[in-house]
Amino acid sequence: NNEKSVPQLLIQDLKFEKKSLAKLMFSPDQENHPSKAPVKYGELIVLGYNGSLPNGDRGRRKSRFALFKRPKANGVKPSTVHIACTPQAAKAISNKDQHSISYTLSRAQTVVVEYTHDSNTDMFQIGRSTESPIDFVVTDTVPGSQSNSDTQSVQSTISRFACRIICERSPPFTARIYAAGFDSSKNIFLGEKAAKWKTSDGQMDGLTTNGVLVMHPRNGFTEDSKPGVWREISVCGNVFSLRETRSAQQRGKMVENETNQLQDGSLIDLCGATLLWRTAEGLSRTPTVKHLEALRQEINAARPQCPVGFNTLAFPSMKRKDVVDEKQPWVYLNCGHVHGYHNWGNKEERDGKDRECPMCRSVGPYVPLWLGCEAGFYVDAGPPTHAFSPCGHVCSEKTTAYWSQIPLPHGTHTFHAACPFCAHQLAGEQGYIRLIFQGPLD
Repeated sequence: NNEKSVPQLLIQDLKFEKKSLAKLMFSPDQENHPSKAPVKYGELIVLGYNGSLPNGDRGRRKSRFALFKRPKANGVKPSTVHIACTPQAAKAISNKDQHSISYTLSRAQTVVVEYTHDSNTDMFQIGRSTESPIDFVVTDTVPGSQSNSDTQSVQSTISRFACRIICERSPPFTARIYAAGFDSSKNIFLGEKAAKWKTSDGQMDGLTTNGVLVMHPRNGFTEDSKPGVWREISVCGNVFSLRETRSAQQRGKMVENETNQLQDGSLIDLCGATLLWRTAEGLSRTPTVKHLEALRQEINAARPQCPVGFNTLAFPSMKRKDVVDEKQPWVYLNCGHVHGYHNWGNKEERDGKDRECPMCRSVGPYVPLWLGCEAGFYVDAGPPTHAFSPCGHVCSEKTTAYWSQIPLPHGTHTFHAACPFCAHQLAGEQGYIRLIFQGPLD
């Protein structure tokens, strides 16, 4: 047992400069003149991307999207309801210049609900379509994919006009989510097969093919957060329990005491991609990229060493987050001992995946460690002491503990926990491991 003779270092032991880090904690926008800055409602961050899309963020396709108060309100609210007896009549009613939702009940009957301008709200639309009504273009997330070419071949399950978020233009800037978005002719069209029904007050409502699921965490998005319950949101923003499978014809039960109001940390699943909603206020309490960079430099300054090669290890800069560096720390996922890359303990009969740790002889996967760079996923500003298994993304203990408990929708009827930085399904008992670094011998 040679463990005792070697100085071991848990990152908790590093004396983090609390004051200097506290200065970096807060977003730069707070220091600027808040009166001149546009009002930010919040941000949507796509799970599975560590700070940017693999081929870079471009235009409306990016890994995070900020919702700002628009110069002029573009929200809409329901007004007149028309019952049309022929599809032609329905087409005539749905005026190109006016938003409307058409519910086809049968070949003989369509209900068209017209929507009018609402000067008190702003509307933002999310979907796979690149047409102009979509503000944020979202494509299917392929776990761990390093380039967009990996993602294009998959038949997408994300709706072209997946959902819309309506934000109140006056404080407290409440944001609400609704299934389905308006297309280029300002229409939402629910065909014969879509689940739809008449509500008790005579209005119409329905669900989209693969549905829009939402989960609000309990205790907000903080170090005390606990997973909430996944629900489905209807076209009119009502809340339902989940259907048996994503596209089942039968809707779930209506949940009367819950609303479609988003809160800090709400997750939105579009069947192919999951988005995290962060309020502007929540983001102001979240570590910034500057803070994460300070933590990275702090670890590297402690000069952790490889217990086998005695070479100094260092986390590569956040910009180089896909290329394995020669100083990169590697970890044995069963025990948490951190090393530099070496060929020790590679047994051929173990098909190259499992390795034996030279420190404690436990056998398991051996992977490079990567810093989690997307600050919006962190529930606290703690030091990066833990790594997700099996991908090796490193962040604070509370952050790994939180995400390892979240069941994320996968396919049409299963759920599993995944790393927020790369979307890989978590493995092992907890889904994460505490890192044990070795300090310098001098």
